[in-house]
Amino acid sequence: MSHTHFLYHIVFGTKDRFPLIDASWENELYRYLAGIIKGQGGEAIEINGMPEHVHVFARLQPCDFPAFMRELKAGSSKWAKKHNPKFAWQRRYGAFTVSESAADAVREYIREQKERHAKRTFEEEYAGLLRNHKVAFDEKYLWD
Repeated sequence: MSHTHFLYHIVFGTKDRFPLIDASWENELYRYLAGIIKGQGGEAIEINGMPEHVHVFARLQPCDFPAFMRELKAGSSKWAKKHNPKFAWQRRYGAFTVSESAADAVREYIREQKERHAKRTFEEEYAGLLRNHKVAFDEKYLWD
């Protein structure tokens, strides 16, 4: 038997980056996301966001990651439509592996989303994360 776990920092936004996540139900959404992660054999470590995006820090077992993300986004989108019938996630997402030694810094980064976005837009933050993780991207297709 192998002993493995992977830490992921996952970021995804609402369709067209509209502010569709209302403060009155955002914590319920985060709990729902955590439940999906647990149902897939993982552990949600930290979840937070803004009206137009979320950050998920999770410990996952080896898995089919694209299938995991389809379940996470589809399941949470279906749930969120009960609160906002126009709710949808954007098609793309960012997912970055994290070393255990950086876990506390990532948790703090996610916890401070509200304060961070008083100074920086989601667009700036997301492009910065991609650059920091050396992920090539074309601005033209970044938001579809």
